[in-house]
Amino acid sequence: MNPITFFWKSSIGKKWLIALTGLVLIGYVIGHLIGNLQIFLKPEKINAYAVFLHSMPGALWAIRAFLIACLVLHVVTTLKLVAENRAARPVGYAMVKRIQSTWASRTMAISGLIVLAFIVFHILHFTTRSIDPALHIVDPEHKNGVLHDEYDVYTMIITGFSHHPLITGFYLLSLFLLALHLSHGFSSLLQTVGINSKKTMHPISVGGRALAWLLFAGYAFIPIAVWIHLLNLPQP
Repeated sequence: MNPITFFWKSSIGKKWLIALTGLVLIGYVIGHLIGNLQIFLKPEKINAYAVFLHSMPGALWAIRAFLIACLVLHVVTTLKLVAENRAARPVGYAMVKRIQSTWASRTMAISGLIVLAFIVFHILHFTTRSIDPALHIVDPEHKNGVLHDEYDVYTMIITGFSHHPLITGFYLLSLFLLALHLSHGFSSLLQTVGINSKKTMHPISVGGRALAWLLFAGYAFIPIAVWIHLLNLPQP
């Protein structure tokens, strides 16, 4: 059996695919947060960061394609593994596992799908700016848009969160589900790659949950800061 067939058909192979793609996605989530937190510096900082990212369009699109491929593979493989486990699991065994498992582990597939929907929405909202007409470059003739230029990320983020409370609420809910997903997924990832001894299980579990909720706090603080006016648009 060649490696590709093994990874796709065997249970352990699927777990490794989920773990490896999950590791890539966790790395992206951490890096993306570090970049976003520059909004608490001067507006020029985060805008310059956006200019830097887009100064290498070839590399940027290669990274995007790689991340999308990892995301699709992670979701599809997880759903396939969940379906196979449910089909093979007797009812009595399922009842025992439910008692021992956590709510986070039982809702991994559901929370993952909602987070996937959030990612699509996030791209439409802030990357393609297809949802809110205000998130366009200022056009005095048509009285549309608030951005000073294509890379005015500071204005985009503050405007995007301050105009629509339902959008902000959806972001916070999705971030909560992402943290819930990561709180279980991180420890599962490390167990899959073999770091699961009795001495390491507890610190891994605690560390995974701490990382997940630290990421939640970091991401959630941005829209909250907009709503409590800790972040404001520069006065003309």
